[in-house]
Amino acid sequence: MPQIIQGGMGVGVSNWRLAQVVSRLGQLGVVSGTALDQLMIRRLADGDPDGAMSRAFEAFPFRDMARRIWQEYFVPCGKAKDAPYPATPMHQLRDPRKVVELCIVSNFLEVFLAKEGHDNPVGINFLEKVQTVHLPSIYGAMLAGVGYVLMGAGIPLHIPGVLDVFAHPTGPQAAEYKLGVTGAPADFDSVMRFDPADYAEGPLPVLTRPRFLAIVSSNTLATTMLRRANGRVDGLILETQTAGGHNAPPRGRLQLSPAGEPIYGERDQVKIEDLRALGVPFWLAGGYGSPQGLRQALELGAAGIQVGTAFEFAEESGLGRDLKYNLLAAAREGRAEVFTDPLASPTGFPFKVARLAGTSSQPEIYAQRERLCNLGFLREAYLGPNDRIAYRCSAEPIPSYIAKGGKLEDTTGRKCLCNALLANIGYPQVISSRDGMVAFEPPLITAGDDLSDVAQFLTGDRLTYTAADVLQHLLSLVPEQSMA
Repeated sequence: MPQIIQGGMGVGVSNWRLAQVVSRLGQLGVVSGTALDQLMIRRLADGDPDGAMSRAFEAFPFRDMARRIWQEYFVPCGKAKDAPYPATPMHQLRDPRKVVELCIVSNFLEVFLAKEGHDNPVGINFLEKVQTVHLPSIYGAMLAGVGYVLMGAGIPLHIPGVLDVFAHPTGPQAAEYKLGVTGAPADFDSVMRFDPADYAEGPLPVLTRPRFLAIVSSNTLATTMLRRANGRVDGLILETQTAGGHNAPPRGRLQLSPAGEPIYGERDQVKIEDLRALGVPFWLAGGYGSPQGLRQALELGAAGIQVGTAFEFAEESGLGRDLKYNLLAAAREGRAEVFTDPLASPTGFPFKVARLAGTSSQPEIYAQRERLCNLGFLREAYLGPNDRIAYRCSAEPIPSYIAKGGKLEDTTGRKCLCNALLANIGYPQVISSRDGMVAFEPPLITAGDDLSDVAQFLTGDRLTYTAADVLQHLLSLVPEQSMA
């Protein structure tokens, strides 16, 4: 078990390069599994300049599937800068074969590249709320030999069973996962089904079951996962409200501070002794990204810590270079600021936003953007007319959202995270081209409350640092640990 788990952040922030370094050095590198199909398409459209996609495609076991995707999306020498990236259908209960194949291949690629050149385990992080892609994405990651699956942003009770089915001793079996549908009765059929045999080209390879780590925010949720999950839960990651990205909302009635941030109270505090009594390994996340934090976690009985923000700004992460350097400079100068926005995310979960000029953290920047929903990972499935499943997003155009039964008040302050997170890593969509003027999707960066603390890794006059620097520093008070 690792003492340090590198968090699976954003879309492509925790990319294969970052995860590979962390795993090579003996801890757990984790790739983000969010929107990997879109990330793969955009890398191919940019011409695969470093050849990484080509290497991974050559390793993919189903050759015809790989060939179809490569031929459709690869652009030799890359697309024109002002040309939009290719569009694909948004995910739904029953995805077309082509869309399913994109999920399988893209998840394989990211894990394969993270594992390349070493034998240590690599993890992948998924969001439970992004349910429509779970089955083919998990299968693709397991095809590449992923060692750990991490999942939060919901209650992933049925993911362990999916892992068991795909790791059947005689080969992967068909798996099911029920899509949550707002307004649907309990017996409504919203089950997604995926049979690996439908996508095989020859005999299916027997797969190894990865360890499953559930990301939880409370003792109650931890206990629920262990008692009600439909398969083995191998460990827990406890994320406090100081962690970056989506946070669990406060328990009880929402109250805001004078600054407009959610107020967390005593009911939101976790009792470590109760967590310890559950008898499974656990890691502490949110505010533990320091040598003292790691030592404290170990003294409390944890297996270690999960660290996100420190790795987010390492050289190997996928965060755009200019964004990274500007926020590192702000941290070094003591002016880095993170705001827990109760409204930004269409999920309704609080979302931590790093304030930075020129990004959608500035209301005037986001106000210039025309509302649209063209990726749809955070869409809400709801029971529409004639008992059919329909989809809506509170960040889509307001008239459209209201026409789908959404409430006007739920659109206030909502932001399109899907497009913004891709812009964060250097793949912004072209969102308008009027009178010869081209506009690109603005970024919106998330980070933990300890953003200012990344300055601890900028020793001397250095302006940047590496993932190895983070590990060396974090392990400095645990002398028996050494990096491979």
